[in-house]
Amino acid sequence: MTLTIVGASGKLGFATLNALLDHNLLPAHDITCTTSSDTGAQKLGSARLKGVQIKSVNWDDSAEVWESILSGCTNLFLISSARIDKDFNNAPPGHGRESDHYKALEAARKAGVKHVYYTSLAFANPSKSRVMKAHERSEEWLHNHAGSMQYTIIREGLYNESWPLYLGHYNLPNDDRTEVPVAGDSKISWTSIADLGLANAIILAAPSEEWAGKTFYLSQQKAHSLQDVAAMVSTAKGKEVKLKVVTKDEHVEYYVQQRQMPRPMVEWWADSYLALQDNECLIEDPTLEQLLAERGAKPQQMEDTVKQMLGS
Repeated sequence: MTLTIVGASGKLGFATLNALLDHNLLPAHDITCTTSSDTGAQKLGSARLKGVQIKSVNWDDSAEVWESILSGCTNLFLISSARIDKDFNNAPPGHGRESDHYKALEAARKAGVKHVYYTSLAFANPSKSRVMKAHERSEEWLHNHAGSMQYTIIREGLYNESWPLYLGHYNLPNDDRTEVPVAGDSKISWTSIADLGLANAIILAAPSEEWAGKTFYLSQQKAHSLQDVAAMVSTAKGKEVKLKVVTKDEHVEYYVQQRQMPRPMVEWWADSYLALQDNECLIEDPTLEQLLAERGAKPQQMEDTVKQMLGS
């Protein structure tokens, strides 16, 4: 088996690669990683020294380039595109981030890839959030166009480390707000990037048939609301930070007018809170904790992540 990780220098890809190597789950010479930048290639330098092959490709490269990159690949770990601006302004089907995914998936099919593992997101499908739209469309492509390729859809849990984004675009170095407006709240099954990396690695190293055709969530089952996270921030900073739930329109206008954020981004993001209100991110799937237990590990707790990120 040969494995290609697309986007291996990003947070999730790097954590997955490190887990594969640190736990000796796959031989380094059976792994190829792609990156789109010199910085990414430098980050992957230690993996290269261990025998991992590094290839350069980006989403704007031609279909032929992608097919060449994936030639000889048996299994593909496709990490979703980070080009969120493609999703803005209610991008119609085929024009959001899913267009990046389609290019890689079609190239994989032509190159003879046997199994695709796609990193979706831990919202519902269909979801009220716009952030999930590209994932919905990519999941649909796999259902309808994968052909003879096996596929596995992994709905990756919302990162512990992403709490500032959900907590009103909280500015870690110098946010002095004592009240943070958001457009909704509910319990969220936060999961650390390192834990997701290890779980992904275990899945990728397993025989293909164990996960073929499955869609599941990787989220720890202990959940915390944004109100809970605000309390954790208050404790870590020694200063009260309150959560204020407002309407979606109020949320948008506050972040555009008061925080000078781009309207297309704020409008795209604001629907995430409508999904939270429907408890879309309260996940009851034991898969992650079962996989971690195989390696004697337990999920990192949200309180610890908040403390670490705030330097307390």
